Amino acid sequence: MSRFEGRSVIVTGGAKGIGAAICRAFAEEGARVMCADVDVAAGEALASAPTGCGEIRFFRSDVSEAQDGADLVAATVAAFGGVDVLCNNVGIQPTDSYQRLHEVAEAAWDRILDVNLKSFFLVSRGCIPHMLSAGGGVIINTASVQGLQSAKGVPAYAASKGAILSLTRQMALDYAEDGIRVLAVNPGTIDTPLVDEALEAIGGDEQAIRVSMAAAHPMNRIGQPREIAKVVLFLASDDASFMTGESVCVDGGLMARGAWG
Repeated sequence: MSRFEGRSVIVTGGAKGIGAAICRAFAEEGARVMCADVDVAAGEALASAPTGCGEIRFFRSDVSEAQDGADLVAATVAAFGGVDVLCNNVGIQPTDSYQRLHEVAEAAWDRILDVNLKSFFLVSRGCIPHMLSAGGGVIINTASVQGLQSAKGVPAYAASKGAILSLTRQMALDYAEDGIRVLAVNPGTIDTPLVDEALEAIGGDEQAIRVSMAAAHPMNRIGQPREIAKVVLFLASDDASFMTGESVCVDGGLMARGAWG
């Protein structure tokens, strides 16, 4: 398959986990992908691996910084001639910030919101003029089930993910007439380094905690990064041409259950 042959794609937070799966999936279907991340070793390893009929390039970028975001877009346009798809995927939940709101330091709150939300604004702002010039494009935002129904101890993360969903709807309205579609995905628990870090912070019997995480989902397992990537590619494709302003849960039925437990 080559649904994205000749298309230019940016994936933020693209070096590991869900982002890496999105990069690989687009490249396998012919896209030219710019993977943006602060993890140079992981990003360069991803870019040097076989990619099918497309390609992946790595660009070191902290997209929570305005200049880094601008440089990322400029490098992509210089390399690929434009930006057809932007995947705002980067997200953090530092292990030392699992706290109730009154315990969260201002610097920790700011860092999470800068990475998880402000970067979406910064990189989108840089890409949209190129999409307008091209007559259209697609922006896919990685939100979370945490934006719909939260858990204890993650106030900044939950706030950022809820804001992403609201921003997705708002952007979709602003740019619908310009041929730019804006959508979001809401992953449930996915087997990524972010989950590994959370398990380390929790401590105890890791396997037992994984079993508990799986049991919270009606499908009785946690998801794999490629399962998110496949939905992202559908949303970015012409098969979803009449979709905008929507978010799609890819959560093993978690939100259908309506409670974490």
